[in-house]
Amino acid sequence: MRSLVLAVALAAVAAPAQAQLSTPNAAGVTYGHMHLTVADPEVHKKTLTEVFGGTVVQRGTTSLVKFPNMLVMFRQGTPSGPSQGTVMDHFGFKVKSMPDTLAALRALKYEIQSEFTGAEGFPNAYALGPDGLRLEMQEDKTLAAKAIPNHIHFQTPDFEKLLDWYVSTFSVVKRARATIQSTAEAGTVNISFANSRTPVVGTRGRVIDHIGFEVDNIDAFVKQLEAKGIKIDAPVREVPALGLKIAFFTDPSGTYIELTEGLDKL
Repeated sequence: MRSLVLAVALAAVAAPAQAQLSTPNAAGVTYGHMHLTVADPEVHKKTLTEVFGGTVVQRGTTSLVKFPNMLVMFRQGTPSGPSQGTVMDHFGFKVKSMPDTLAALRALKYEIQSEFTGAEGFPNAYALGPDGLRLEMQEDKTLAAKAIPNHIHFQTPDFEKLLDWYVSTFSVVKRARATIQSTAEAGTVNISFANSRTPVVGTRGRVIDHIGFEVDNIDAFVKQLEAKGIKIDAPVREVPALGLKIAFFTDPSGTYIELTEGLDKL
């Protein structure tokens, strides 16, 4: 009986840790967040919580949706275009039940663009939602949760060079995702790179405005970037309301990137 009580107590202590971002790599980097520009954040929060099982977190006037390995943030506004047509084409989830997920998305008026067998051999689908936000789902019946973020997906003619740039810049590890060879791991979030047969534009102002990486020491990390000749668009500053330090720069493809320090504590 005593051992059972101890086990329950330990589980209660361990539970909050499960809600943190993935463990940083040796360079102190892990994947952090997606930042969306959308007409109505509440519409997207409804999808991310009801369909994909995220949790809304409120910090002052800022609300975001939290998953165990990624956060989704919002800026209310009119995006200049959908995610398709930019280098950051979509981001994706593993879902426990594809039929349940698609039924829930259809009920919210999402367009199911295609259903197919994915690289891992399991059912996959693309869905297009409000503001032109494109999402991918992959079924994984072994999941304990309803869903979990799985990957972000770049599409650009220079995808192999871009992959190498992310490996060099963030010390992410190249690792194939089933038959997709051009991918890397940033914690438990996969970063996939594919060719685009049509021209693509940068992300800033689009529905996926920017992506984010969490770093252990943002001041030191920014200095490393500058030493490599990378231009910093917005220098390190503090956001007291969120307990964060942040900085911005742009990758060679035009993807806007936010660095954060402290996001794993939200």
